[in-house]
Amino acid sequence: MKRLIAGLVCIGLISLLPGIVFGAGGRQQQTQDVTFFHYFSGSLAGGIEELVSEFNRDNPGVRLSHSPLDHEAFKTSIRVMLSGGNPPDLFSYWAGAQVQFLVDADRLEPIDDVYREFGLDDLFSDAVLQGTEYNGRKYFLPLTQHFVAFFYNKAAFAQAGVTPPETWDEFLAVCEALKDAGITPIALGSRERWPAQFWLDYPLLRTAGPQYRAELMAGTASYTDPEVARAFEMWKLLVDRGYFVQNANAYDWAEAATMVGTGQAAMTLMGTWFMQLDDQIGWEAGEDYDFFPFPVVDPAVANVAVGPIDGVVLARDARSKDIARKVLAELAAVGPQTTFNRGSGALAPNRHVSSDIYNVLQLKVQEYLKEVPNWAFNYDLATPPPVADVGLDAFSEFMAMPNEYQRILRETEAGKIRGLQETGM
Repeated sequence: MKRLIAGLVCIGLISLLPGIVFGAGGRQQQTQDVTFFHYFSGSLAGGIEELVSEFNRDNPGVRLSHSPLDHEAFKTSIRVMLSGGNPPDLFSYWAGAQVQFLVDADRLEPIDDVYREFGLDDLFSDAVLQGTEYNGRKYFLPLTQHFVAFFYNKAAFAQAGVTPPETWDEFLAVCEALKDAGITPIALGSRERWPAQFWLDYPLLRTAGPQYRAELMAGTASYTDPEVARAFEMWKLLVDRGYFVQNANAYDWAEAATMVGTGQAAMTLMGTWFMQLDDQIGWEAGEDYDFFPFPVVDPAVANVAVGPIDGVVLARDARSKDIARKVLAELAAVGPQTTFNRGSGALAPNRHVSSDIYNVLQLKVQEYLKEVPNWAFNYDLATPPPVADVGLDAFSEFMAMPNEYQRILRETEAGKIRGLQETGM
């Protein structure tokens, strides 16, 4: 890993996106470089290759290239680059506590002027705009909006004679019927830790509600509280009844999703990037698979949707700030957001992107989210990075030793306190 990080720091990273005309009077200027580092890679690549290709085609005065890395390696590498004073000009990041952490560390350049000059506030919904502002200033340009839900194999549900549940009791009955039919109800691939987090996010939100969860994420509530224990007990019940695939920590998220595609398992709790695997699995959205929201547990608790908003930020130590600001403005436009999000499973944050680019399930997600009053970032984006790492470790450990959840929660609380001390919070 040290060699990998050292190599990445030395790479001439480089960045994105189409449509801005650089240079006056149609004269070709000397090529300007804007470096870009991101985590859109592998099964989560989306339309990044097309985006960069279109930019290079349309803007000969700017050289754009990109350096992708998987999520976990990216998290480590970008922090090394930032702390070493040698960051890329632009890099992808997750809205929420992850951006807040870098803002508080004075690693990012505010981009209020970009929003003002190009009228970007008018492009995004209020929910999305909440993820752009930190400490009263704009720092984040949104690229994608994903939603976490259950994606299920329609044939498996039909074989077991069940339909998507709306309540927790109905969900448990569906799982039991699937198991009786010889189908593993739930696929989870938690090898990279983060896919397990949704199994705390939703049970906690559906029982304790968004305000309590916000307090837990901020560190003012404790992992030893009965609200957290109840969420883990709901999760443990599913493990104890054999509803999850065995040895979930041996698989990644895409392998778990493929289990659903092949009928080895019936469903998985995952983000809408699940749809990027359509070609790999060989099935069609709406025909072979569908989605349903996490079931209601307590009807008195407000409905909340969970998911990340991915975007781009400008490094405080960027070498090409002026041209990078123009690139950021272009990233917000309909063309680039269409190119990047087509086929990704995401919804484009720009409200003017045509719904023609969406498949039947994305349209269904779009309609569902219009009725949901609250939005929450998933666990590792809602907590400061040092605390998020402690929690992600705890979720993987829980999947390996569910009977130890009380000890795990005590150790997580102790780790949270240490992590908050690191951040000065």
